[in-house]
Amino acid sequence: MKLLLIEDENHLAKDISHYLNSKDVHCEWANNFEIALEKINAYDYDCVLLDLTLPDSNGMDILKAIKKQQKNEGIIIISAKDTLESRLEGLALGADDYLTKPFHLSELLARVQAIIRRKQFSGNNVLVFNEIEIDTFAKTVKVNQENIDLTKKEFDLLLYLIGNKNRVLSKSSLAEHLSGDMADMLDNHDFVYAHIKNLKRKLQNAGAGDYIKTIYGTGYKWEA
Repeated sequence: MKLLLIEDENHLAKDISHYLNSKDVHCEWANNFEIALEKINAYDYDCVLLDLTLPDSNGMDILKAIKKQQKNEGIIIISAKDTLESRLEGLALGADDYLTKPFHLSELLARVQAIIRRKQFSGNNVLVFNEIEIDTFAKTVKVNQENIDLTKKEFDLLLYLIGNKNRVLSKSSLAEHLSGDMADMLDNHDFVYAHIKNLKRKLQNAGAGDYIKTIYGTGYKWEA
């Protein structure tokens, strides 16, 4: 799971980032409009946490920019503005949720997970694909009712592939999902191939079908 936090309060941003990263959520941070827009243009995220009060812009402008690109990120507005007008404006522009500061970090995580389940997995905590069963809360995977041992990267990769089934995913998009903006600093994306190979081997050794297809010269897709 990969998130973008757009927040100019350094202390709060560090607290949120540290908490989410401790819960196996890759959280990137932008503290102004320009950096936020650069990241949104360059990368895809599962969810965006958006503060409305930024030093160089209104957060609503970022919300409009995301919706203009017709991206599918979940969007949660996190704001000290607790007015009906702000809530209605944010939801009308396409935000999925509105959380008023201060809030408990555990509640923020729960809302993020709910939005991603709703957008990618029809609201379900447990995903079933033929003989494969994935518990997104417990972070466990079963094949034919038997648990298999996946690394965190392999688990994230499996969710990303199934969440985008029948869609070709490039190596670069998979690298970004697994490593965030650090992917730009890597000489190549060979690590994606290694994770794909290991995931396929573990699934097939457990009796799962061969669902991960290589699209030569392009990337990979989960073939439903």
